[in-house]
Amino acid sequence: MAKEVNTIGILTSGGDAPGMNACIRSVVRTALAAGKKVKGIRRGYAGLIDEDIIDMNSKSVSDIIQRGGTILYTARCPEFKNPEVQDKAAEICKKHGIDGMVVIGGDGSFQGAGRLAERGINTIALPGTIDNDIACTEYTIGFDTAVNTAMECIDKVRDTSTSHERCNIIEVMGRGAGYIALWCGIANGSEEILTSDTYDGKLGEIIERIKELRAKGKKHYIIINAESIGNSNEMAKLIEMATGMETRATVLGHIQRGGGPSATDRVYASMFGAKAVDLLLEGKSNRVIGMKGSQFVDYDIAEALKMTKKADPWMIDLGRRLVR
Repeated sequence: MAKEVNTIGILTSGGDAPGMNACIRSVVRTALAAGKKVKGIRRGYAGLIDEDIIDMNSKSVSDIIQRGGTILYTARCPEFKNPEVQDKAAEICKKHGIDGMVVIGGDGSFQGAGRLAERGINTIALPGTIDNDIACTEYTIGFDTAVNTAMECIDKVRDTSTSHERCNIIEVMGRGAGYIALWCGIANGSEEILTSDTYDGKLGEIIERIKELRAKGKKHYIIINAESIGNSNEMAKLIEMATGMETRATVLGHIQRGGGPSATDRVYASMFGAKAVDLLLEGKSNRVIGMKGSQFVDYDIAEALKMTKKADPWMIDLGRRLVR
């Protein structure tokens, strides 16, 4: 018989993402509507170990759906890889009556969720990261907002780039996955999109394209660079030396994590949160919820962590065709 869950804990772990608050709100209110208690764990797994645990009610999540970040705060917790620390965390959950847990974060957060599930805490993990690099889902909480934030910034850089007839390298976040870069490259009409799938390190080829387009009368040039793909500042120096075109590097950085979530992130995050509570009420555990097409699906955590994800080749090709 499935274990009945009476008290649901919720934590956010790893990097923050717009929409996490909408998800927290949904978990709390969906659980309360089902007659369950909810406890918030602040600062992720680190807060769980420190017993930074609070009771949550409907008022706790009032007026937060439009706010970026996470009201539960977040932190890295490398010591959670230690089995003894995992044992301690499970005992703390039991001490506080937490028999169900919702974890919002990325792959590292999912691993922690799996360890809690092994120790008898019914656990559901939700994908929350601006990078959209979680293999078991086509959508992650925060990605849409981050792309729109970056897009708006790049539009502004383009204005000044055009005025000064410059080449601009704009570095966006996303780790090695490059989804923000790919989407912004298409949305902003950039001349180059540098991701692990599109750039082989041959800067000379980009330099030749810049020269060719300048000879045809093009006055400015926008390059979108995914972080960790190339050193934007060094590339800017080399391009300027080789082409004579004034070149600047702009690193957008953590501005992409902040700001109020888009409608898409608010709605999908709310749906993810409600789905997590539904699975816990069904007695499910050790599951990751993802989105495939317009449908929510769930996987065993270990199975989800083994999955791999690559950008759509057709979308990569589209980016190449549109920016030439």
